[in-house]
Amino acid sequence: MTYTYTTKGVCSRSINIEIEDGIVLGAEFVGGCNGNLKGIGSLVKGMKVEDVINKLEGIKCGFKSTSCPDQLAQALKQLKD
Repeated sequence: MTYTYTTKGVCSRSINIEIEDGIVLGAEFVGGCNGNLKGIGSLVKGMKVEDVINKLEGIKCGFKSTSCPDQLAQALKQLKD
């Protein structure tokens, strides 16, 4: 199933996330640092939702209280609940 999460406090505007049976099949960021975010999407592909949350939650970008990776973790937490 594919979900769209509207990000907060980062350059990207949203994340399109595809999940099946607790596995991330894809994560595509809309806006933001194109190359870096494609890299994150590629790295999380095939990972368990829980593993992605554990690895990315709490990462900050500069002086911001969040980051695009953290926003992906927050989206996955929200979808999990």
